[in-house]
Amino acid sequence: MATSIPIPEQSSPRISSPPSSSVTLLLRLEGLAVAAIAALLYARMGSNWWLFAALWLVPDLSMIGYLAGPCQGARAYNAIHSYLAPLILAFSALLLHRSVLLPYALIWINHIGVDRAMGYGLKYRQGFGFTHLGRLGRNKG
Repeated sequence: MATSIPIPEQSSPRISSPPSSSVTLLLRLEGLAVAAIAALLYARMGSNWWLFAALWLVPDLSMIGYLAGPCQGARAYNAIHSYLAPLILAFSALLLHRSVLLPYALIWINHIGVDRAMGYGLKYRQGFGFTHLGRLGRNKG
């Protein structure tokens, strides 16, 4: 006797409920701490602040992915706005004794930390305003 297994509807996936205000606050403070540490390390390295200013918005070019749709945009944004790639760059710079790469990693890490502190979290495929830190914009409800 065969039984059918119900398949969840794929057309409109449900986003988990937004984090509570205390969790959101903790995540945003964590982003602020990461941004501050990255900026302090950058300053201690004696790197050029013009380079910092010139490159700080470069990770936001990943939003171009939204031209291909919200799912592809979220993937591109999340790939660039995750700490994983800049940390790999930083550790590679240290392991390979290529300190010239370290300022780029710190700028990138600082950008992500500031974004998280401001409430710009990793994106869901429903659109730019749907983040792991809750909804962005006026229609948060």
